[in-house]
Amino acid sequence: MRKGALMGATRACVHIEGIVQGVGFRPFVYHLANQHELTGWVLNSERGVTIEVEGEKHKIDGFLSELSYPPPMAVIEKTDISYGPPLGYQDFEIKESEQGAERLTLISPDIATCQECVRELSDPEDRRFCYPFTNCTNCGPRFTIIENVPYDRHYTTMAPFEMCPSCAREYHDPANRRFHAQPNACLHCGPSLTLVTHEGAELPFADPLAETVRLLKRGKIVAIKGLGGFHLACDATNEGAVATLRGRKYREDKPFAIMCRDIGIVERICMLDKVSRELLESKARPIVILPKRDDNPTAPSVVPYQKTLGVMLPYSPLHHLLFTEGIELLVMTSGNVSDEPIAFDNTEALIRLKDIADYFLLHNRAIHTRCDDSVVKPVNGKVTLFRRSRGYAPAPIKLPYAGPSVLACGAELKSTFCLTKHDFAFVSHHIGDMENVETMRSFEQGIELFKQLFQIKPELVVYDLHPDYLATRYAMGVPLPKVGLQHHVAHALSCMAEYGHEGPVLAVVMDGTGYGDDGTVWGGEFLEVYLHGYRRLGHLSSIPLPGGEMAVKEPWRVAAAYLDRIYGNLEHVKIPFTEMLDHEKWSILRMAIIEHINCPPCSSVGRLFDAVSALVGLRPAVNYEGQAAVELEQLADPHAQGTYPFELCEADDTIVINPDPTIAAIVEEIKHHVPPSHIATRFHHTLANIISQVVTRLRERTGLSEVVISGGVFQNALLLGEVKACLSEEGITIYTHHKVPPNDGGISLGQAYYGIHNGGRAARDQ
Repeated sequence: MRKGALMGATRACVHIEGIVQGVGFRPFVYHLANQHELTGWVLNSERGVTIEVEGEKHKIDGFLSELSYPPPMAVIEKTDISYGPPLGYQDFEIKESEQGAERLTLISPDIATCQECVRELSDPEDRRFCYPFTNCTNCGPRFTIIENVPYDRHYTTMAPFEMCPSCAREYHDPANRRFHAQPNACLHCGPSLTLVTHEGAELPFADPLAETVRLLKRGKIVAIKGLGGFHLACDATNEGAVATLRGRKYREDKPFAIMCRDIGIVERICMLDKVSRELLESKARPIVILPKRDDNPTAPSVVPYQKTLGVMLPYSPLHHLLFTEGIELLVMTSGNVSDEPIAFDNTEALIRLKDIADYFLLHNRAIHTRCDDSVVKPVNGKVTLFRRSRGYAPAPIKLPYAGPSVLACGAELKSTFCLTKHDFAFVSHHIGDMENVETMRSFEQGIELFKQLFQIKPELVVYDLHPDYLATRYAMGVPLPKVGLQHHVAHALSCMAEYGHEGPVLAVVMDGTGYGDDGTVWGGEFLEVYLHGYRRLGHLSSIPLPGGEMAVKEPWRVAAAYLDRIYGNLEHVKIPFTEMLDHEKWSILRMAIIEHINCPPCSSVGRLFDAVSALVGLRPAVNYEGQAAVELEQLADPHAQGTYPFELCEADDTIVINPDPTIAAIVEEIKHHVPPSHIATRFHHTLANIISQVVTRLRERTGLSEVVISGGVFQNALLLGEVKACLSEEGITIYTHHKVPPNDGGISLGQAYYGIHNGGRAARDQ
């Protein structure tokens, strides 16, 4: 008897949207259907996966219940189910992909090696023993190797590698976990490794990886090609090797990331909680910023001047195989020079990194899209993303409803772009700081790739108002309707987009630099934000930035500007800062302030952090963006108490925060030799108190009791934690970032959210 003809039989038609292609979803459905004795079929359709199953109703119910627990790499966004009479299917089969008019296939991020593949790596009896490119439908490269959709092998960088008979059997067997795993390969038919000198000469080693391990143990620096680009690797316990790498890379102080052999090693060098452990072992395998233990064995040059370490676990078979012969900790920092984008092509890497690396471990599987490691930090049991890239991108962020397709071009630093289609926002991988031609080229190539993969034809372009941003200049050249959006409003909207919030809400947005509507530099903003506009309700009082951009690189200039405003003659302020000050240089800058020459007014909280850092002798000049603020947070003593005075002034219905009393109180404490760690803590307490008082006043004025918190300043876990505690005590509902970074890496999402709701107006304005 046909199963479809059983008494009580029915047929369910199921359509699933989400990340359900190339992730083992069809084999999962195949096994599930057979387990529940159902017949029918499953296929990849243009917008996801379509299933028909028929059989007894209670068995279909069981099937549908278990369908909601998909394979590790799958993400179900939407499920539609309808029922009809049985058609008499004889068995269950996996059909060929369906081609239609419209296509929206969600692409999986690259995923860390699964436990089954790790086990095979270490099994001498397995045919993939020690093979550094093993993978299956539950793990491995996806986004970085795909060139087009549908996600089939000939549209990936695995196309040149023809599967051997053994791999082909696995690939075509629905019962095998490598069924339709597009990167499937083995030693006989897949990619291979080559070890070369920094001059590109190939070394004749039968096992290049084993020789790489020996070189690392000898203190050498090796450029290693990974999933999304090159890492520069060395022994993290060897101070000589780490210091050499730091010198060659022109990276004076910025922390290096560490890769640990296993979670036990991480526990030995850092303090772990449940959230940290889950992040480290997640399929995304990001770099996780953790408090380091005092007795950890890492070389001092790995993370100078900080109490934290950026740690990750191996996420590719190649990484797992590096940790042999006693290696436990490796520096694994981005393969670039200074602020250039990460190298990802063999020839390019040999040119750009030859003066840094002693050797190169190359492979012959091309990387189509460079993709840096993601960086996250646990904050009070929640996750804050610092950089959203490998393991997260290009997974979409679901918006509350659909709108026109938008291209949002982001900002200048920590650049990302965002494209939307229907109710999906595709925020790009981390592009980098838009300060050179190579990064700009990566930005443009990324946009074209996303348009192709997700079949997006933008109808509107949204850009930052800063006229000199390269991303803004790019937007100006796109022949589409376009609209500019103020930087800090985009920050607030990016947080609102995460929650599908339409506003109005209060927003606290604090960062280092953002172009204001009045042409000045903003960065300490209290706003009322809604989807169609905003009001500026409060801000930090402006301070001149002597020398413009140089004041960002030399915080002493901002500190001196504050002292000049408070005291006038700096020579009368007897503290170490003024004693070490170049007064001749300052007199020139002071005259520039008086004459309004290259001294733009700035209301940035980031620059206030810089000033305090310089005053306490911590960082008169910085070697990377945000360094002074980062180190001031690290300096803080959690046991210190107290706050400093400040003034809240009313001007044209706007609350203006005057921090001069805070600076004056800090100067007095410096005179009395109060430890800098106590000053750092009290400054954080004071800023949290300022935010709490201003938000409370604005709630009374506007009737709004919800607040979004955004901007790079709120990467500061100490400040964010105190602000949330203060506002919660006042009964205020708080929204913070968990899907995109609070820094400029999240700007593009806010721009896209605005564009979706204002596309019609923008088109009319053209």
